[in-house]
Order: sequence, then structure tokens, then C-alpha cells
Amino acid sequence: QLQLVESGGGLVQPGGSLRLSCAASGFTVDSYHIGWFRQAPGKEREGVSCIASNGVSTNYADSVKGRFTISRDNAKNTVYLQMNSLKPEDTASYYCAPVLTCGGVYYPFGSWGQGTQVTVSS
Repeated sequence: QLQLVESGGGLVQPGGSLRLSCAASGFTVDSYHIGWFRQAPGKEREGVSCIASNGVSTNYADSVKGRFTISRDNAKNTVYLQMNSLKPEDTASYYCAPVLTCGGVYYPFGSWGQGTQVTVSS
């Protein structure tokens, strides 16, 4: 059973940083493309970033390019999302999921985890 558990969210001031973690169980993170998504209140869930199964190819939404970095630690079976220069509009619940493609549109599959809340506010 594929399971991913997100953590690392919190309250941060604008311009601050957070690192989110996505810990996998039941599979290895190098077996699938893994995507990060977020959902703000009243908005649809959107893809933020993706790392391909090869661990080399990555993709970012235009809104986070240059600020967020996705990475993977195979030994810890975990995918990370380093978020810098955070803005209030980054406030959302963040989720990770295996995805079918790691291009412009991510197609998640499986069940969503509980997510981790990121709040950017002064």
C-alpha cells in the first residue's frame, strides 16, 4: 500500500523559509514520480513541483520557480520541498503524492495524506 506522510509546515513570516518532508512507506520514492500539491481555502488543489523517478528531472509551477526546490533522499525514502522567500499567497495545505507524469500537469494517483499546513503571515 502506497503511503506518504507530509510534515514540516508551520507559521512563517513573509520572506521566511520552510522545508517540507514527504516520507514514503510501502514503496520506494525512486519507483515513482512524486509531486507536491497545495490547496488554499476556497481554491482547487494545484501542482507545485515534481521530481521524476530518475531523481534528476524536476518541474515547478511558475508561481514558485526560483523560490522552491524539490529534492529526494533515497536512503530516508523521503522527498523534500525547500521553500524560500515565502509569500502570503503560498499559504495553503501542502500534500505530496505519486504522479503519472512530471511535466506541466501532474496526475496524482492513490490516496491523499493529511497534508501539512503552511501559513505565511506577519
